[in-house]
Amino acid sequence: MIRFPSALRRSKPDIAVDFGTSNLRLVSRDGGIIFDEPSLCCFSRQDGVTKFVAAGAAVRAMLDRTPRGLTIKHPLCRGVLQDIEAAKELLRFALSQTRSARSVRSPSALIGIPADATQAERSAMLTAANDAGFGAVELISEPLAAAIGAGIDVEAPRGALLVECGAATTEVSVFALGGSCAAGSVRVGSTTLDQAIADYLHLEHKFLIGHNTAEEMKLDYAGRQQSSSCSSSVSITAKGRCLRRGLPMTLEIPLSELDRIVDRHFEQIVRVVHDVLAQTPPELSQDIFDVGVILTGGGALVPRIADMIAQATQLRVSVAADATHCVAKGLHHLLQA
Repeated sequence: MIRFPSALRRSKPDIAVDFGTSNLRLVSRDGGIIFDEPSLCCFSRQDGVTKFVAAGAAVRAMLDRTPRGLTIKHPLCRGVLQDIEAAKELLRFALSQTRSARSVRSPSALIGIPADATQAERSAMLTAANDAGFGAVELISEPLAAAIGAGIDVEAPRGALLVECGAATTEVSVFALGGSCAAGSVRVGSTTLDQAIADYLHLEHKFLIGHNTAEEMKLDYAGRQQSSSCSSSVSITAKGRCLRRGLPMTLEIPLSELDRIVDRHFEQIVRVVHDVLAQTPPELSQDIFDVGVILTGGGALVPRIADMIAQATQLRVSVAADATHCVAKGLHHLLQA
């Protein structure tokens, strides 16, 4: 069992960091979320020298449009820190953008990380944070922060099943008495769904789309799924390049076709939920049967994932309020504890 970090009640971090594959969020005790931008960095390379150019929202506009000499980097890949230098520059940029909202020059920090992060991955995050200008750093499980942000009393003797649907990793945890009693994860999330959509169009339709177009298609799909009047015969328009003709074109993709892509992608999450339920002690299983499953994270906003979990488990499934920001809200709660 992973115990609740009661030491946080004694220490008082100045700032909290929700460092996700998709977005970086900084949270202050008094101001809540004070920085929320894409987890992206841009570097230039000239005469063998690499220089930091930009980070965050400014880099997002550059995706799929960068000229030679510029490279866009994602500090995290599938929830795991893969580029310490990019992570350091992004964190340093975030600190510089929030200087007026902070009273401490080198703030101590509480940083969320995946529950199954290895010691090497934890050390890499600590190194990046310290190099960026943070002071003392404490790490906390992201699913725990998400559970707190979703309003779950993680210290109660009652079991609760949380599915944190992140950008590139989904973590499933059963919480009770301040700890995680059963857990599992899979490297699947909302941004990997973007890639699955792009890959499908490439393979099946010989049609290339960029990162932003794939995300727009996913968001359009999610919005239409939430509409009760939407028919499966409705199509979503994709703009890209036809490989057969080598020309810019538009392509109409029926919702029913996207349903198959989403189902195939999210089946992996459903399997992990089933595996975690199989690990759960009987008494906690009864609690989960009574309370149901709670979804957090940006991936929870794709309605089909809730339906698939409900059908597979015969449990009630609900999406937490402001699901995208549950980790940040939980970190904020811990700062104020």
